[in-house]
Amino acid sequence: MPVADVDRAKAFYADKLGWTCDVDISPTDGVRIAQFTPPGSYCSILLSTGLPQVDMPVGSQRGLHLVVKDLEAARQQLVDRGVEVSEIEDLGGVYYAWFADPDGNTWALQHMPWRA
Repeated sequence: MPVADVDRAKAFYADKLGWTCDVDISPTDGVRIAQFTPPGSYCSILLSTGLPQVDMPVGSQRGLHLVVKDLEAARQQLVDRGVEVSEIEDLGGVYYAWFADPDGNTWALQHMPWRA
């Protein structure tokens, strides 16, 4: 996840979103790795600096999907934590709510009713 300030992003993902910080290390000068996992997930994201293999322009990640069972509850949980989240949209039977991190990377909460 391309961010300008790992500490600021860490505060957003851990404190605002409530994700678990699995790793936060600086193995060598100029390298910082922080890995976060959403509650109930086995998928993680990486916030890093100094790793050319994952270098992207800050804020350029768009539309990562977090698939949820209950979109209204997931959205409300984020709103209650102070995150700006869009209203729920029905895009042809698939439902979405959108939010962004402090650097402008965007996320989609997605609900597909047939996936119980």
